[in-house]
Amino acid sequence: MTDPAPTAPPRTVTNPAPAAPPRTVIRGFRPGDGPRLVETWRRSAPADPVARERFRSLVLLDANFDPQGLRVAVDGDRVVGAAYAVRRLTPMSGTDLEPEQGWIPFFFVDPAVRGHGLGRRLLTEALDWLHGHGRTRVDFASYTPYYLLPGLDAATYPEAGKLLDSLGFRVLYEAAAMDRSLVGYRLPEHVARRGAELTAAGHRFATPTDDDLVPLLALAGRHFTADWARAMRACLASGTPLDRIVAAWDPAGRLVGWAMHGAYDSLDERFGPFGVLEETRGTGLGKVLLHLVLERMRARGCHSAWFLWTGERSPAGHLYRATGFTTTRVFRVLRREAAG
Repeated sequence: MTDPAPTAPPRTVTNPAPAAPPRTVIRGFRPGDGPRLVETWRRSAPADPVARERFRSLVLLDANFDPQGLRVAVDGDRVVGAAYAVRRLTPMSGTDLEPEQGWIPFFFVDPAVRGHGLGRRLLTEALDWLHGHGRTRVDFASYTPYYLLPGLDAATYPEAGKLLDSLGFRVLYEAAAMDRSLVGYRLPEHVARRGAELTAAGHRFATPTDDDLVPLLALAGRHFTADWARAMRACLASGTPLDRIVAAWDPAGRLVGWAMHGAYDSLDERFGPFGVLEETRGTGLGKVLLHLVLERMRARGCHSAWFLWTGERSPAGHLYRATGFTTTRVFRVLRREAAG
């Protein structure tokens, strides 16, 4: 007769394992996913919801959109998460398709199913899809022309930051979003004086004409970014009035800068793009342009002026702060490099 097997003492479980994850399938985007995807996005990222019209414009109507790049997690008839991967099928300018570059503009997981690794699965599938198309460099989330946010707001989404870090994404640089109230705004006297001095010296500040758009778009595209020229061309072609722009010419009649509002999504309170040639910086010309547009915005009834993307320590960032703008969010533009 043998002794009975000893009984193991009971264990106290302080961190119980999560319940079995839902039976999710990850696949490419299909017709019918859109409304459910937008609703899940709203629950998953309530600080940054997206309307169906905006999702359609920025994702589905993008010439670079590939349904297989939008990885959708479904549980039965529910959309419970997504990760969007995109690469260039049409160039931003010229013929450059940036064959090594890919982007992940967004990902999200329904709060009800978090904690089971679904976010990692979605991102891994998105990265594998890009890698399968030869993309060895992937940025989050600075995809132009149709980014939704410049990058990761780590203060709002700390868990997303940890996940991206664990997958090898590293901070490339930071972008600051800034706002300024226009309640009670009036053109500062010192700015009006400087504008008068520049005008007396032969500079001109005015709304561009139709013909002026040719050198204006060339200035934006050649000296700044192709995306600025694209955004300006698109908004003007869709009917944005020219009086949303103030341009500046030097005494020789050369167009040297501009500022505007209403270029993105027909949002009057969104300031920019804004740029002046480097050789004119430090003259006060940029400050005059900035304030002339703020004055026009206030005259149109705008309550505030805001934008999503500048370097806090850049010359533009210093100018914005001196004008009364304050930083409202900081976004980390992230990059992941992989072996070819």
